Amino acid sequence: MAVRLLGSSQMMNAASSYSSSSSRMFVHRDNTDRKKVTFKSTNFSIRAHSSSLAGESVVTLLDYGAGNVRSVRNAIRHLGYDIKDVNTPEDILNANRLIFPGVGAFAPAMDVLNLNGWVPNANSLEFFSAGPLPHQFLLGEALIEYIKSDRPFLGICLGLQLLFESSEENGPVKGLGLIPGVVGRFDSSIGFRVPHIGWHALKIVKDSEILDDVGDCHVYFVHSYRAMPSDDNKEWISSVCNYGEDFIASIRRGNVHAVQFHPEKSGDVGLSVLRRFLQPTSTATRKASSQKASKLAKRVIACLDVRTNDKGDLVVTKGDQYDVREHTKENEVRNLGKPVELAQQYYKDGADEVSFLNITGFRDFPLGDLPMLQVLRYTSENVFVPLTVGGGIRDFTDANGRHYSSLEVASEYFRSGADKVSIGSDAVYAAEEYIRTGVKTGKTSLEQISRVYGNQAVVVSIDPRRVYLKNPDDVEFKTIRVTNPGPNGEEYAWYQCTVNGGREGRPIGAYELAKAVEELGAGEILLNCIDCDGENELYCFQVTCLLVPQLFSGINDFLLSGQGKGFDLDLIQLVSDAVSIPVIASSGAGAVEHFSDVFKKTNASAALAAGIFHRKEVLFSSASPQLFQFLMEFMIPIRSVKEHLLKEGVEVRMLTADYLPQDVQAEKVAAIR
Repeated sequence: MAVRLLGSSQMMNAASSYSSSSSRMFVHRDNTDRKKVTFKSTNFSIRAHSSSLAGESVVTLLDYGAGNVRSVRNAIRHLGYDIKDVNTPEDILNANRLIFPGVGAFAPAMDVLNLNGWVPNANSLEFFSAGPLPHQFLLGEALIEYIKSDRPFLGICLGLQLLFESSEENGPVKGLGLIPGVVGRFDSSIGFRVPHIGWHALKIVKDSEILDDVGDCHVYFVHSYRAMPSDDNKEWISSVCNYGEDFIASIRRGNVHAVQFHPEKSGDVGLSVLRRFLQPTSTATRKASSQKASKLAKRVIACLDVRTNDKGDLVVTKGDQYDVREHTKENEVRNLGKPVELAQQYYKDGADEVSFLNITGFRDFPLGDLPMLQVLRYTSENVFVPLTVGGGIRDFTDANGRHYSSLEVASEYFRSGADKVSIGSDAVYAAEEYIRTGVKTGKTSLEQISRVYGNQAVVVSIDPRRVYLKNPDDVEFKTIRVTNPGPNGEEYAWYQCTVNGGREGRPIGAYELAKAVEELGAGEILLNCIDCDGENELYCFQVTCLLVPQLFSGINDFLLSGQGKGFDLDLIQLVSDAVSIPVIASSGAGAVEHFSDVFKKTNASAALAAGIFHRKEVLFSSASPQLFQFLMEFMIPIRSVKEHLLKEGVEVRMLTADYLPQDVQAEKVAAIR
């Protein structure tokens, strides 16, 4: 049999097309019934290093072609190591140290580990087998042999789960069987949102070595399934995390380590975990944090709306109710900076995630948007927190008649550095059809992507517009009594969803859409509000600061008072109460108090903002030296937001160096100047 695969999405799609029954349990399967399978070329690529690489500076990486492994590669290189990819089972057995960054769903990963003679090359993923081979050539068996030999191993996320006996995800599905226990889904009925997404504290139960620098800091989790502690596996457990109940956060036995969280997405704390694994004798220590993590933190997310301007340059922009052009004679696209540089700055400022929105993606072909893919690749080299990208995630047929599925589009985003993809208009159409028919076809972008990569990798972006009503029975959609009456005294409203960048209203409400997309496979909801978008403009503040610098004494208070009206709390409470998946509040933040309001008055898991953060960067670039220094000390919006939230009793992740202003100042001056 010869199987050639170009493009990880087809590989994972094919693997996931098997029955979800126990027929997937075939670590020692019979090879005589295999059929020839062919796939279309997509010219997706991965980087493979020469097999001649050897020595202490080389890390062997088991990348089976799913999800965002680029960030793991970048983190390893950031720490000064080269990478050798696994081309054959023998590469596993010959490794000096092995990292297995599992991303996606359990069953497709096990399907890959059960393949014979896996041979990826520099430009594609290929599989070749010349017929039945001895069992020792199975990837999974080579991995078992390596781990049983107590060789240096680090499994990440799914790389931890696969070590257990089996998983309930689309199963039961048999695992590698090294650790006793079954991987099961979190129970959302006890009031905790699933997937478990965000920055959480660990409880270290025994010496783990690689967790020596974590202490009381938060690390980043994103998963729907977990392994539970038991008497049978307690000797493996090095830390647990409590999310309604304790689950296994990490294991350690001898030189074998695995973690449920993502060190490559946990900032400096996560890099310290990787460094401890790669350099067991390292004496380097992370700066201590003044904050003690105790539970799941609320997330503050920086969003960058990206599009090409009239000169063809890719820029970060910001809309006023989705209008991104300046109200000037030239009517140019509002330019707030370069996306890669801004993303790096927000990472240094303490953003918990960075979200890119390709705001012309609804009409353009995303895989033809090479600059956007490059933005992801370059950003992921130095930004070690989660990256989300949205815009144009749907099926496409290009000018040559070549059809691309939404799964292929998402796959290339993942391979370019995205951790999650955000689906907008396509999710609205899918939800409408699902509500109309009650049938899950398995063909929608939501279903395809979540089946292969897991629902934690799929965000649905909802763009509703408030429609006031005098009588709640006037429409068939869910209505609410609004906190602030409408322009004509209306006491009720429903939220009409829109598509195509807010240009077209659809016959579906935000409440109905949210419940439908959760059933179709969404793992998170990004909840915007067109009525609130762009309300936090700070132009007047900028002009005042620049023209009247003697007003320094009132600048900070003016900033904190904001110009925005805040998040639409009525909308956020409506949707967050309707679903059991995390909800990200968006649109309208103009002051730090707006963040504490949304976290205290609604069940939002995260809050996203754009303009309130971007304006600072524009102001910095044009400020006088005196004003610049003042702003460096007092105008750091993400840190200001988090410090305010801490004072208000809201748990957030703080940077380990947040209380070292001179160091932070030096970094920011260098980055901006």
